[in-house]
Amino acid sequence: MTTAALPSWEQARARLVSTVPQFYELEPGGPLVLDLGDDGWLLEVRSDGQLLCQHGIAMDDVKSLMCDGTTEDLGTDEVAKQAKYFLGPAVSKKRPALIKGGFAEQTDMNDEYVAITFYKTIDFQRIDEVLAVVRWCQNLFKS
Repeated sequence: MTTAALPSWEQARARLVSTVPQFYELEPGGPLVLDLGDDGWLLEVRSDGQLLCQHGIAMDDVKSLMCDGTTEDLGTDEVAKQAKYFLGPAVSKKRPALIKGGFAEQTDMNDEYVAITFYKTIDFQRIDEVLAVVRWCQNLFKS
């Protein structure tokens, strides 16, 4: 999904990287990503003005966690249900705070992974507010 970058994305991006040096890119010019602790949560800032807190699992990892050896018989939907089950405990710990913080929740799924995503719209014209949300997320996931 290609989205048009807001005119202030480059300035916002430079400010985010200089203020939070832990940000990195998965692809050149793409969203900025930040690891939120060691249990698999990621924060992503996108050029379209979306900030995401996401926890996901690869479909292959789910299949390997399902130890009865019959995963080749399962369709994507069944494996996705198991993925949500594996993600559930970590997500349920953070869901109340994220919802209270103004995030909406959705599940993203394809043949490669399942992710529970909490997202909110941000305004790059208000970069200090964006940085405040990033810091809030960092602190939330430290606890």
